[in-house]
Amino acid sequence: MVETKFEVGMTCSGCADAIKRILGKIDGVQSIDANVDTKIVTVQADPSVSPQYMLEKLEKWGTAAKKTVALV
Repeated sequence: MVETKFEVGMTCSGCADAIKRILGKIDGVQSIDANVDTKIVTVQADPSVSPQYMLEKLEKWGTAAKKTVALV
């Protein structure tokens, strides 16, 4: 299992839920913790899941939702 962290401009639980839905659809993602207070999303995934791929999915959402997204 590989841990990947993202800094995301989440402002509410709706943002956190959207992130969990998006990342949860990716094969190999095992767990997702989206902390609105720290604005950190922690993902546990199989080594086959590219952090860049997850970032691209989050950036697509971030553009639509006008939120910032970055790998930590």
